[in-house]
Amino acid sequence: MRTIKGPGLFLAQFIGAEAPFDGWESIARWAAGCGYLGVQVPTGDARILDLDSAAASRGWCEDWVGQGAASGVAVTELSAHLQGQLVAVHPAYDALFDAFAPEAVRGRPAARQEWAVAQVRKALTASKNLGLTALASFSGALAWPYLYPWPQRPAGLVEQAFDELARRWRPILDHAEACGVDICFEIHPGEDLHDGDSFEMFLDRVGHHPRAKMLYDPSHYVLQQLDYLDHLDIYAERIGMFHVKDAEFNPTGRKGVYGGYQPWLNRAGRFRSPGDGQVDFGAIFSKLAAMDFDGWAVVEWECCLKNPEDGAREGAAFVKSHIIRVTERAFDDFAAAGTDHAANRRLLGLER
Repeated sequence: MRTIKGPGLFLAQFIGAEAPFDGWESIARWAAGCGYLGVQVPTGDARILDLDSAAASRGWCEDWVGQGAASGVAVTELSAHLQGQLVAVHPAYDALFDAFAPEAVRGRPAARQEWAVAQVRKALTASKNLGLTALASFSGALAWPYLYPWPQRPAGLVEQAFDELARRWRPILDHAEACGVDICFEIHPGEDLHDGDSFEMFLDRVGHHPRAKMLYDPSHYVLQQLDYLDHLDIYAERIGMFHVKDAEFNPTGRKGVYGGYQPWLNRAGRFRSPGDGQVDFGAIFSKLAAMDFDGWAVVEWECCLKNPEDGAREGAAFVKSHIIRVTERAFDDFAAAGTDHAANRRLLGLER
């Protein structure tokens, strides 16, 4: 068993134009002031992390990590969610996902994909230079527009989509292996890797690559009505990261899993601040401790009701209260009989 590290905070939802959210040291001090020991850092905003410098220089990385430590936080992992998304984009989403890319490659899908692959590779190299062992990412999606089979999907369509997804990711996974860094794909609606079955389809096609892992976020399973506790039992060896994000699912006679095109506030499935939703985090933290999860419990704050700064402060305390400092001895050791091999044989009736 292991004691989970934490609390950590994913910074993506908090970076902004105003202090203290507009610079690395200031946002790190703010996170520490909220009670966090670590931060998960997006790689797409140079105000927080200069990815080119991080990929090119270990010395730069040492200085940057030192600035975070002086501000009160460790770096838990880097994130390349948005760049990973652009590794595989169905044309239906070209215009929307162009916003994730620099101006120079917008409207040019092939150039945008090439840029995205280079970014993920840099994020892996930067992770290595920082002494980190995991990188968060999305998988991207080619088959997502065909999720619901109406009209009936042509035979082989999904298989071809996953063949291509694996073809694009396999060289990146090999670079991850060279760096000693896992790629933890967030299992997330909108991605082709959105549940256990789809992850296994991908895993089969990349030869069960040892660097292909999962970012476990139970909120996305609540909204799909997937058993998030059984998921931990099934994929224990592939869980590489953990996002503490809550959710609730309250279907009505008007709406269910698909949400009826309603805004988040009016959907049956909604993200909530940690502790305000329906996720059984006590059971999750117990399972992660028992299965030797050696990563961080990282709050990803998303809530349709609560102020984000309130949610951040409460989230740190919530995680701290759920981390189980694992025991080093059995609770009934006081009653141990102190027997040995010979005594055991007598107790079993083998010395008659």
